[in-house]
Amino acid sequence: MARNEGTTAHDIRRTVTVIGLGNLGRVLARTFLEAGHRTTVWNRSPGKADGLVAAGAVRAATVEQAVSASDLVIVCVLDHDTVRQVLTPAAGALAGRVVVNLTSGTPQSARGLDAWVTERGAAYLSGAVYGVPETIGTPETFVLYSGPSDAFDAHSAQLRLLGAGTFVGTDAALASVYDVALLGGMYGMFAGFFHAVALAGSAGIKAGELTELLLRWLTGVAGALPGFAREIDSGDYATETSNLAINAAGLANILSASRAQGVSPDLLAPLHALFQQQIDQGHAAASLSRAIESLRAASPAA
Repeated sequence: MARNEGTTAHDIRRTVTVIGLGNLGRVLARTFLEAGHRTTVWNRSPGKADGLVAAGAVRAATVEQAVSASDLVIVCVLDHDTVRQVLTPAAGALAGRVVVNLTSGTPQSARGLDAWVTERGAAYLSGAVYGVPETIGTPETFVLYSGPSDAFDAHSAQLRLLGAGTFVGTDAALASVYDVALLGGMYGMFAGFFHAVALAGSAGIKAGELTELLLRWLTGVAGALPGFAREIDSGDYATETSNLAINAAGLANILSASRAQGVSPDLLAPLHALFQQQIDQGHAAASLSRAIESLRAASPAA
């Protein structure tokens, strides 16, 4: 890694730049400050840095100055297009540095940023943060990273300040793949919750009343997921219990009841269609988890 003249290896590990001072970016910078790091900050709206500067951060006048100040550069902005827009004026200062992008985006855009940053002589790490700003730096937050393993190893102690860090692979897009997959699971849960609340509400049941019971139920049924994962990874969907035919019939009842109660079935109907497709292909006795094969069949060729 490139080092500023006159600094020591210990100094390098105690410096960091944070670019982007939204709700998450400000907490990231404050976390490094509170850990004793010399923290340089930059934001397109300079006023967002005022509180951090008062706490001891260094305000960079330009993004180029911000990048030049540290070997570790954390970027947390709106989207991946904004990452490139923000870093372009500092392209000449990137060489020898490690850029950790904690901005959410797609795997495709992560690969594009990786190529762009690498072409300018820097190492690029994708990161995905799982935790609200208030939990940054606590055991409640974990962060996934992908990219060059040596870059992660060199700064892992600093990155652990943000939360438990896990390196998931050398393909820079992997953290983004994990991110969209985990968030997809989250939104699927939200979809089920919204449908459940709407259906219960059609009979005058309050959302809070239902949610207390729903949490108990979901906590229990979540225990089925590791078993489903083993079936999916092995490709062996044989089961003696809850098969596709049983679940398709149960979900059909839910859809019918929803329509009768004046509740749209749109959130759950696509899942029933997956079940039915597998049944039509002769897999009625297979595990519920086999529905994933219909999703895979819809995937574009690699």
